[in-house]
Amino acid sequence: MKTLLTIASALLVSGVSSLSATANEFDRCVASLKEQATQAGVSQTTIEQTLGQVKYVTRVIELDKKQPEFSQTFDNYFTKRVTDWRVKEGRRLLKEHRVLLKQLQQEYGVPPQYLMAFWGLETNFGSYKGKMPVIDSLTTLACDPRRSSYFTGELIQALKLKQAYQFDTKDMVGSWAGAMGHTQFMPSAYAKYAIDADGDGKADLWNSTTDALTSAANFLNQLGWVRNERWGREVRLPANYDFSQLGRKQAQPLTQWATTGITQANGQPLATPDMQASLYVPAGHTGPAFLGYSNFDVIMRWNRSEFYAIAVGNLADRINGGAPLTVAPPKQDNISRERLKQLQSALNDKGFDVGKPDGVLGTNSRAGLQAYQRSVGLIADGFPSEQTFKSLGIQ
Repeated sequence: MKTLLTIASALLVSGVSSLSATANEFDRCVASLKEQATQAGVSQTTIEQTLGQVKYVTRVIELDKKQPEFSQTFDNYFTKRVTDWRVKEGRRLLKEHRVLLKQLQQEYGVPPQYLMAFWGLETNFGSYKGKMPVIDSLTTLACDPRRSSYFTGELIQALKLKQAYQFDTKDMVGSWAGAMGHTQFMPSAYAKYAIDADGDGKADLWNSTTDALTSAANFLNQLGWVRNERWGREVRLPANYDFSQLGRKQAQPLTQWATTGITQANGQPLATPDMQASLYVPAGHTGPAFLGYSNFDVIMRWNRSEFYAIAVGNLADRINGGAPLTVAPPKQDNISRERLKQLQSALNDKGFDVGKPDGVLGTNSRAGLQAYQRSVGLIADGFPSEQTFKSLGIQ
């Protein structure tokens, strides 16, 4: 692997100034990948059908390295994903696949509406599964130093999948990062969790809806899905809530949350079974609030985004007949990464250690921001509001 990383580093620094050098380095990297594939048990026939024909895809590297100029707001994210069309289509497909979905719920414990929500968010219910050649994409990323080890492993798994199921290379298409099929499984997830549910001799996540939905149910079950529990819910916060318990690391029993005055979104008291929950306010105190249960954490093991987990949960509720959010996400301006770096630097300067400024508000940054807001009498919701920027002297 050290040799491959060295080649990848050389490939990166060669840049556009020497296209021939870049091509040569890529060839050397592919030769190293062929050796690793052979050692991993991939046949020479499969290797020549794939790595023997592989192409470097500049666009993949551009997408991998592209850092968003602005931090996307919850409103922008949520409203583009939980749409009336997806709710309507999800309900239609829920009926169309009701027999299969009922079987999957019995076997894996995942209710039908959640499988519809994942399917809808990942590929618009299979209408767009990606068009980039998976082998080319993964090889290109394996030959880049940023995450060479990870993508080398994914590439080897993709080659093994092709060998096991005799997939045609041209049919193995997906996202720029190599995610595949109706449910956008990376090769390692495909190899571990995909199931041949229709009995045709191969787990085909591109062309078999039965295989794809069954595999998604199996994946969620293996990630720890808890039967007979929902993902979480929208809640109503009491006036002057202090936000001292906020985020995944501040989980409490529902009985404790009930004592704070938090209610269901409709004002009814919280149900208080023996469950842990964490509070999330993705748009700050002026937006909707959510309690996330154990299955919220499971959704985040599929995709490490709180926005994504909330969208999956709410879309599932809507597909299952639930109402829209009682508090709509407020319209907020995107925040540039440079401005977030300035915020992080200002917090560090004032003694609220948030680590190296990177323009990404992770757990440490939000904790530091909360502490600062509390110290100056602002609502300590950990959200970078305009009032917070002004307080820090950032225009």
